[in-house]
Amino acid sequence: MKVKVTDKKRALLEATLTLVNNSGFHDAPMSKIAKTAGVAPGTIYRYFEHKQDLINTLYLEVKSSFSTAAFGGYTSSMPVEEGFRVIWYNIADYKLNKVSEATFLSQCDNTPIIDESIRAEGLVHLQPLLDLWERGKQEGVIRPLSNYVLYAYAVYPLSFLLAVQEREFYKLDEMTKDETFQAAWAAITP
Repeated sequence: MKVKVTDKKRALLEATLTLVNNSGFHDAPMSKIAKTAGVAPGTIYRYFEHKQDLINTLYLEVKSSFSTAAFGGYTSSMPVEEGFRVIWYNIADYKLNKVSEATFLSQCDNTPIIDESIRAEGLVHLQPLLDLWERGKQEGVIRPLSNYVLYAYAVYPLSFLLAVQEREFYKLDEMTKDETFQAAWAAITP
């Protein structure tokens, strides 16, 4: 018996997430997305102009979910180290608990498939972290480096560790998470 799909847009986004994570962007044609979502192929075009629109929409949705999780419990009045600790652990927990979404974002970071205007819109979601780093630079607590360099050394390693954990080469438990945070903090502080 076929299950009736009531939220077709949600089903299409989830199918896209699954297919992109399992097969990559180019091996996720619209027909396959529709089939996986359990909707007629023409239904896609009621919600999205084309595949690029679908991918961009999914990217912004996942980026928004990521930022909501990343900044939970953070306030801009926190001392820099404490604020960074809250954000970093939130990001780590997101990546460990929302593996599909984190994998998708990692793929998006490493492909030109996302429109640059959409990528720039996605960066807005990280503004509280960027503001914290700017304050840290002004206070002399954070190295005066490009935010890209800071992200590469302090946050991006979590994506690598998630990938090796998914392949069961490494376990990011509480102890190794604490050690990893200390290494991230040491990498961006004078």
